[in-house]
Amino acid sequence: MPMDRYYLLGRSGLRVSPLALGTMNFGTGGFHAAYGKTEEEARPIFRRYLEAGGNFIDTADFYTAGESEVILGNLIAEAKVRDRLVLTTKYTNSVDPGDPNAGGNGRKHMIRAVEASLRRLRTDHVDLFLLHTWDRITPVEEVMRTFDDLTRAGKIRYAGLSDVPGWYASRAQTYAEAHSLEPVVNLQLPYSLISRAIELEHVPMGQSLGLGITAWSPLGGGFLTGKYRPTGQGVTGAGRLSGSGQSWTEQEWRLLATVESVAGRLGVSAAQVALNWVATQPGIAAAIVGASSAEQLDVNLAALDFELPADLRAELDEASAVPPPSVYRMFTPDYQSWLVSPGVKVGDKPAGYAPVVRNWVPGQG
Repeated sequence: MPMDRYYLLGRSGLRVSPLALGTMNFGTGGFHAAYGKTEEEARPIFRRYLEAGGNFIDTADFYTAGESEVILGNLIAEAKVRDRLVLTTKYTNSVDPGDPNAGGNGRKHMIRAVEASLRRLRTDHVDLFLLHTWDRITPVEEVMRTFDDLTRAGKIRYAGLSDVPGWYASRAQTYAEAHSLEPVVNLQLPYSLISRAIELEHVPMGQSLGLGITAWSPLGGGFLTGKYRPTGQGVTGAGRLSGSGQSWTEQEWRLLATVESVAGRLGVSAAQVALNWVATQPGIAAAIVGASSAEQLDVNLAALDFELPADLRAELDEASAVPPPSVYRMFTPDYQSWLVSPGVKVGDKPAGYAPVVRNWVPGQG
């Protein structure tokens, strides 16, 4: 699955790369300042992604206090590649702590946010505009009607959701369908071998309702690279979580050992195995990867240069599996077998199945 192949995002005609470039570290301001990159440092990362054939860029107005969007706007204009990119940004977080309407998911803030993002990105539209986080209070009907208005006004091309409950995304999509509004085509969620919770509801919901999932933190916050190791005082390693008090369970350390074992047998890195697994999972449109340098980006992009054999994928699936909680246990294949009479086989139709259509003729059954 090399980077010069593109895939449709959800139930849309938008073609995107299987690895998106995350730019949360473009800029040195705000919440992400500790590991941010200046424009000069971000330029080679951005250029390398383009050279590899990538077209899917992810940012947000919240990243480095808006500086990520400013840097991206400058780099895109400099490279003259605006039309070939699928430019994504997000809104929700407050941009003015003193103003109650300067944050959240409401119409007033959404319109203000997209206008500000367009100025910073130096463009007249964004290709994909996402609600960044569910604010728990704004009616979903208001969100979807505002997305529809912005699409019709040409400010955005497609809409999506990030970090929302499965029921909320389902409600949003069915409301749009019922009222002939522009649908959402993307659902951005955390997903990795160490965090597979979205498989319970979000993934099948996305497949059913036409939302392509983009996975953020596909390396589990860096854990799946193998750069952390347990110590008596927590963890040690070269990442920003070293010495932070972050800890992982024994099962998660065993999972990492399996990832490293698979990587060793394939002659690749643990990070590449983890990225490949995410990017090739059912329902996943793209994995979002960041990088601190062009060289690190090259390593991440090389995750598409090999295929995971079925037996090794099965090892990873088994090592990362978590028993389904509560009611979800009733939806497993083992439980479902009790819903069918003994001896009766029920399953999916084989690939390529096409029913035979016959005209009914009176008197011939």
